[in-house]
Amino acid sequence: MANLEREALPLPTGFRLSTGSFHKLSALLTLVALAIAFSFGNDAFLTVNNGLTVLLQTSVIGLLGIGMTMVIITGGIDLSVGSVLALSGVVTGLAVKAGVPTAPAMALGIVAGAACGLVNGFVVTKMRITPFVATLGMMLIARGVALQLTGAAPISRLGEAFGILGNGSLFRIVEKTGGIFPKVVFPGIPYPAILLAAVAIAAAYLLNRRQIGRHIYATGSNEEAARLSGVLVDRTKIFAYTLSGALAGLAGNVLMSRLVTVQPNEGVMYELDAIAAAVIGGASLMGGVGNISGTMIGAFIIGVLRNGLNMAGVSAFIQQIVIGVIVIVAVYIDQIRNRR
Repeated sequence: MANLEREALPLPTGFRLSTGSFHKLSALLTLVALAIAFSFGNDAFLTVNNGLTVLLQTSVIGLLGIGMTMVIITGGIDLSVGSVLALSGVVTGLAVKAGVPTAPAMALGIVAGAACGLVNGFVVTKMRITPFVATLGMMLIARGVALQLTGAAPISRLGEAFGILGNGSLFRIVEKTGGIFPKVVFPGIPYPAILLAAVAIAAAYLLNRRQIGRHIYATGSNEEAARLSGVLVDRTKIFAYTLSGALAGLAGNVLMSRLVTVQPNEGVMYELDAIAAAVIGGASLMGGVGNISGTMIGAFIIGVLRNGLNMAGVSAFIQQIVIGVIVIVAVYIDQIRNRR
């Protein structure tokens, strides 16, 4: 199995660093540089509240990016995650409106996302349709179903329990002042950030320590060699797409919970952020290369970049241009790495 992350780069000090680690280190230094640059531009950037805001903004991108990384490592792509996110949120919202308790309703939303991913995997493996076209079709189908089920109208009045996942926090400390509103001593660690950390650890363990993880890398590195070695290639791809869909469903629950309402139009262009996070973090669009820690760094680069540019008053259109340029540069670096 040809894994480019195992190739070592000699350094002047005699220390040897793999190309994957070198790419990850470069991304981490970029993240630190962005944080320092934005902190000089605005004193509020390095505050606790803004840091928690970045965590909240990054949680959805990170969850989508983890699933996208799995798919990209197999040599595929998933353009449907943004629409699946919206559809899963709609399923959850309709279930809550029908009287289903919040936790089971969110589980139904995740199952709906996994079902979309399962269909993607089936179309890619059994119908032999390229991942780009297959997931593009699912992107349109999932968005259309979400809009049809809701009449393109938001679903509101879902109750306080619905907003706990997206707006709750752990270790929140408040101090009673005798006034109407208590003083917030420490806002706490947001639940979405804790959820992202737990999912990232589980996904990294799956990729690095479990047989299915080795099969995912083998499928992306050389599909025919993997098949001859006994790897069930089709089943491995279906697993990756199903997991991507399930994580899109989980991200949909987190996002809709933050809004405390279900918006069928949410998630537009989120698939591009997920792809950008994976590619910036070192995943190769050629397949066979990628890791969860790199994707997390890529997700935080996007989150910090958006947050810093927002605080600087830069328009959303310019932000898209900047992130697009970063993605092109990251892919170009990946192509150079593949040629070497």
